[in-house]
Amino acid sequence: MSSSSSGGMIVGLIQLVRPRQWVKNGFVFAPLVFAREFTNPASIKLSLLAFALFCAASSACYIVNDLHDIERDRRHPTKRFSRPLAAGRVSRGGALALLGLILAGLAVAAVFQPYVMAVIAGYLILNVAYTFVLKQQPVLDIFSIAIGFVLRICAGAVVLDLPLSGWMLITTLCLALYLAAVKRRQELLGSGSDGREVLEKYSPALIERYAEMSATGALVFYSLFVMSANQKLTATIPLVIFGLFRYWYVVERLGAGESPTDALLSDLPLLATVVAWVGVCAIVLYT
Repeated sequence: MSSSSSGGMIVGLIQLVRPRQWVKNGFVFAPLVFAREFTNPASIKLSLLAFALFCAASSACYIVNDLHDIERDRRHPTKRFSRPLAAGRVSRGGALALLGLILAGLAVAAVFQPYVMAVIAGYLILNVAYTFVLKQQPVLDIFSIAIGFVLRICAGAVVLDLPLSGWMLITTLCLALYLAAVKRRQELLGSGSDGREVLEKYSPALIERYAEMSATGALVFYSLFVMSANQKLTATIPLVIFGLFRYWYVVERLGAGESPTDALLSDLPLLATVVAWVGVCAIVLYT
């Protein structure tokens, strides 16, 4: 194998695990922040461990999904170029070998962090079910994506041995439902039902109502959560409102939203809002 071909395969394997999507796993740090443990070095290390384990688990799920959808992705107008398996930059054998390596690492981690890995095992099972069954079921497909974010919050609490906040869980669920609904809307408008079979069962108007309901729920539950946890955190509510408004603007006017991660990383005002929200939360909770 030439150096150029081996280099291309390495790049393809990196693309296969989708490191850009690891930003979603930042939800595991929410319990660390709101429990005021972010000044505790031991807690920070544990949260970073949970983050790393979730990155590995989510990458394993992406590999399984791409292996399952390889033929469909080859017929997709953009995925046939962006997905390394569909584009031929990575072989099935290479993808399976990487998947086995990641799963072996997670199995070893289960010996040292059994409770966190129990949550991650639930995430893996959910995503396998999503890949093979749930993503073809309307409404269930959106909820499956959203529950994955809730499990990230659970992992962040479990690794620190903290009680789970019901307010935090329901807020995360609503926010994730909003992002998932917007993602489906953009997929439907962008490629119609050619991208996903389940899109035949949706309409743009229906998905927009889902998104609006979820965004409203996220805002209401977040407001109740922060006012019950710490009155000073109400200063973050305007940032959340602006973030929801800005994200919808990015989706509607700039054509993003099919990938929430790309929408966040490509829009400076939206990214600055998230950074400002984290900063205000940290300052308020620290003082």
